[in-house]
Amino acid sequence: MLAIISLIVVLALSFLITRIATVALSHTGLSTEVARFQARSALTGAGFTTSESERVVNHPVRRRILMLLMLVGNAGIITAVSSLILAFVGQEDADNLWLKVLLLVAALVVLWTVATSDWVDRRLTRITDRALRRYTSLEVRDFANLLGLSGEYRIVETLVPPSHWLANKTLEESCLREEGVLVLAIQRADGAFRGTPAKTTRIEPEDTVILYGHIDALKAVDERKSDWTAEGEHREAVTRQAQREAQEREEAGD
Repeated sequence: MLAIISLIVVLALSFLITRIATVALSHTGLSTEVARFQARSALTGAGFTTSESERVVNHPVRRRILMLLMLVGNAGIITAVSSLILAFVGQEDADNLWLKVLLLVAALVVLWTVATSDWVDRRLTRITDRALRRYTSLEVRDFANLLGLSGEYRIVETLVPPSHWLANKTLEESCLREEGVLVLAIQRADGAFRGTPAKTTRIEPEDTVILYGHIDALKAVDERKSDWTAEGEHREAVTRQAQREAQEREEAGD
């Protein structure tokens, strides 16, 4: 039973470490989706795609974060495999074996529920974000020091796959400004760079767009797919931005 508990603890720690690494990578300018993928890839040793690996390797802070994840991931995988072997190899008591299987399955279900919960995701992100800002200097080494960013505003890179809501839209058609999101630049898939793009500039599939805005607004844009819910999500984001602006004016005393 001790081996099963050890395995569950390792899995829970892996989830927590991945969440912390995702927020840390987001501080360096990666979108949440890309940061999550990179963190999971490094922890499991699954590897990266060529374009994304270049964006990580060429950035000193991202490289350090992922190197640490790789070290932790190797130790975690070895511990998990060892615990799994010790838990089930040589079991002669069938009742005890089934108890361990049920305990493991129940723990995996709980961990999966927690890992996919938006409520948990938002709160863990806020807690991790505050801890990183208090105990590390990630922002000082990155965009915050250069551009004076503060509070909950960030600059991120968002990859636009063909299924994304932004794909094949001009900046004017996207109406991102209404959501409080500014497009600072566009990196084409062929390497061409469009700085300060005009409103008639079209975002093409596989482009990487450099966005500035509130964390929540940037996350909403990053995760929006081109389906029947997209326009409704856009309208909700516009409403949230209006509320956010009203709250900021109130806090500023305007």
